[in-house]
Amino acid sequence: MELQLTEDQEAFVSTTRRFLAAECPTTAVRALELDPAGFDPEVWARGAALGWTSLLVPEARGGGSLSEHGLSDLVLVAEEMGRLVAPGPLVPVNVVAETVGRHGSPTQCDEVLPSLLDGSAVAAWCGERPVPGRRDGDRIVLDGTSTPIEAGAQAAHLLVTVDLAEGPTQVLVPAGTEGVAVTPLAGLDLVRRFATVHFEGAAVDAAAVVGRVGDAAAAVDRQRQVACVLQCAETVGAMDQVFDMTLEYLGDRYSFGRPLSSYQALKHRLADDKTWLEASHAIASAAARAVAEERADADEMVSAAKVWIGPHATELVQDCIQLHGGIGVTWEHDLHLYLRRVTVNRAAHGTPEDHADRIATLLMGVPA
Repeated sequence: MELQLTEDQEAFVSTTRRFLAAECPTTAVRALELDPAGFDPEVWARGAALGWTSLLVPEARGGGSLSEHGLSDLVLVAEEMGRLVAPGPLVPVNVVAETVGRHGSPTQCDEVLPSLLDGSAVAAWCGERPVPGRRDGDRIVLDGTSTPIEAGAQAAHLLVTVDLAEGPTQVLVPAGTEGVAVTPLAGLDLVRRFATVHFEGAAVDAAAVVGRVGDAAAAVDRQRQVACVLQCAETVGAMDQVFDMTLEYLGDRYSFGRPLSSYQALKHRLADDKTWLEASHAIASAAARAVAEERADADEMVSAAKVWIGPHATELVQDCIQLHGGIGVTWEHDLHLYLRRVTVNRAAHGTPEDHADRIATLLMGVPA
């Protein structure tokens, strides 16, 4: 989160925080553990009404933002969702909505965007690794597998990057298309759902192409950047909440007549955790700003954020679990919900090691 927010952004954060506290407390998260969707569609639709799904969509397409850059507003939602490990397909829906809003045909915008913007439908992004494809007359035929895909089993629309002879191409595939098979995957996060999407002779016509054939490379880069920025913001929100929980616990818990927070050894550990947390805030905000402004160094900033935040998030939460003592490792305590979330986020959209390699290739001038 930026150090200074506009009045509209402050009101937006306050409204989102109150809504999530009322509708998505950790008790609700636990109750959704065995739910196939992993989120309440009615709650998601109400969140969409607050603007969660429209901030990256041009106003002419039914969207709109609070500030100059919708991504700067959307990361505020992601951070608040991280504070409560809240459910909901925030990342894939916004990635697809922005792409359709920017590059989709009028027909695609009319048929797909309204249901995404009002929260009545979900979309999934199968774009990080292109699926092999071929041209068959006016049709594009997909043969391959995308995994792991967030909200893949819940999605009505799949935005797929296809590797064609002309170059990377993106198509919108209805989930019920013949030749599309979706297999839900078991996951570490209680409410984050992933799936494997297998395409076997799945065919779409030319009207399914988003943008132009062979010209999707820049759009895919943008999608990856947006996904990573939202994920990093969510992780920082989770870190922030865990640190606050731990600070409160150490102040309330006494040993030998003194609060645990008064012991020097624990103070040093908290100081380290606080340093990691503030650095994570800073680099997440810097990455979001670079992507929002579409700067030339956006790729590098996003990967730097992933490299820093992923390992430090899991280490901070692990340390806070230890600082809680025996209660921290119990199922009944909420800390493990946060550890699950930051661990999944660390691996999704590229591990820290993957992004370190990406930075190296960028600095050496080698195409990623």
